[in-house]
Amino acid sequence: MDYAEIRFEAEGPIATITLNNPSKINALSQKMVSELNDVLSMMADNETVKVIVLKAAGKHFCAGHYLAEMTGKGAKEYRNLFNKCTEMMQLMHKIPQIIIAQVRGIATAAGCQLVAWSDMAVADDGAKFATPGVKIGLFCTTPMVAIARSIGRKAAMEMLMTGRYFSATEAKELGLINRVVSPENLEQETHELALQVIEASGFVLGIGKQAFYAQIDQPDDTAWNYAKHTIALNNLAEDAQNGITAFLTKSKATWANR
Repeated sequence: MDYAEIRFEAEGPIATITLNNPSKINALSQKMVSELNDVLSMMADNETVKVIVLKAAGKHFCAGHYLAEMTGKGAKEYRNLFNKCTEMMQLMHKIPQIIIAQVRGIATAAGCQLVAWSDMAVADDGAKFATPGVKIGLFCTTPMVAIARSIGRKAAMEMLMTGRYFSATEAKELGLINRVVSPENLEQETHELALQVIEASGFVLGIGKQAFYAQIDQPDDTAWNYAKHTIALNNLAEDAQNGITAFLTKSKATWANR
């Protein structure tokens, strides 16, 4: 499909969304957010794609919201802007596909939020992460939600309150990203991670992703109760029965996606 500020490509079970406005450091303009909402909504019912790689054109991943659109307006306009961005973030967790952020350069403010809210992330060793809103009088409240759910409280507070850049190595140690690789290996390492994921049934990946986010912030007893019912129903699925049988017979499973 044709978009102005993103690119979308799908090849079999792996799709790629590319933030495509490098002259603005891939800032999340209202148009870009609308296009991301459109493509993520389209993915919700796609049973072919299992993994979405989220990357960016140019030297940097994303500098956050497009600040030129955030001056001289009223409360209604600002609420609408952040409503659309929140809708996008919620879609990222609702769709069944596993989203892997592929990061080079800077990922700041809402760009860091995108990384934190992706299901997994791979970054090159020169990537840097920050929530610098505190330095310009606009606290990164919405990125805070994603970051505080990805890393520990003390680290999240430091990132949010100082606005300093965290290196890729620090980000990995804190759990913000999964892997740090050399720039020349970024594409390949991300692709290899995607290949590992797509070995599973897309149906089961969707169940797992939904279950993960449903239980992660629940009290222990509620989480256990949710999990036991989910796995019991999952066990009824054709792909579960096929997979168990294949394991027991030492054969390769064939996925029916149901």
